[in-house]
Amino acid sequence: MATTTSSIYASYTQQVAIYVGFPVLIAGIIGETLNIIVFMSLHTFRQNSCAFYLLIMSCVNIGQLLSGLFPLIVMTGFGIDWTTNSLFYCKFRQYCRQVCALISLSCFCFATIDQFLATCFRPYLQKWSNIKVARRLCIITSVIWILHGIPCLIYFNLIPSSATARPSCTITNQVFSKYYTYCYTAVFTGYLPVSVVALFGTLAYYNVQRIEYRTRPLVSKDLDLT
Repeated sequence: MATTTSSIYASYTQQVAIYVGFPVLIAGIIGETLNIIVFMSLHTFRQNSCAFYLLIMSCVNIGQLLSGLFPLIVMTGFGIDWTTNSLFYCKFRQYCRQVCALISLSCFCFATIDQFLATCFRPYLQKWSNIKVARRLCIITSVIWILHGIPCLIYFNLIPSSATARPSCTITNQVFSKYYTYCYTAVFTGYLPVSVVALFGTLAYYNVQRIEYRTRPLVSKDLDLT
C-alpha cells in the first residue's frame, strides 16, 4: 500500500513538473525579456532609477529561472539530475542560483526604497533617487553578492548517499551549512527583503497620501475660481 501511494505521488509530481513547470518557465523568461526590452527601449525608463533597478532584476531573474527552476523541472519531470553527474555543475548551479537570487531581491528592495525617496518632501532625501546612485548601488551590490557566493564553489560537493549510494550535491562543511540555512535562507532571502519592502512600501504609500492631501485644497481653489 505504501509503495502504491509513493508511486502515485511520484507520478503526480512528475506530471506537475512537466505540464505546469515548463509553462511557468517559458512565461517567466518571456515576461522578463519583455521587461528588459521595454526598460531599454524607452528613453524615459533609461534615465529612471527605479526602472534601472527593475531592469537589473529582470536580467538576473532569467538567470535564476535557468539555474534554479529549469534543472528542477528536468530532475523532477524526467529524472535527470545534472548536479549528480558533474561536480562543476553541482557547484556552479548553487553559486549562480544564490547570486542571482540575492541580486534580484536587493534590486527589488532598492526599487521600493527609491520610490520612498522620490515621494519624500525633503530635498536632501529626494536627491538620492537618481540614476547615478542606482548604477553605483547595483555595481557594489553585485560585487558583494558575487564574492559572498564563493563558499558555494568550495563547500558544495558530490557525496554518496547512504540510502541509495548515488552521489548527492550537498554542503560538506557544518559551519557553512548552518550559515546557509539560518542566514542565507532565513534572513537574506526571507525576513530581511520582506521587512524592507513592507516598511518602505508603506512609507512610500504614506508619502503619496500626503501629496494627495496637500494638492486637494489647491485643486478646490482652482475650481472655485473657475
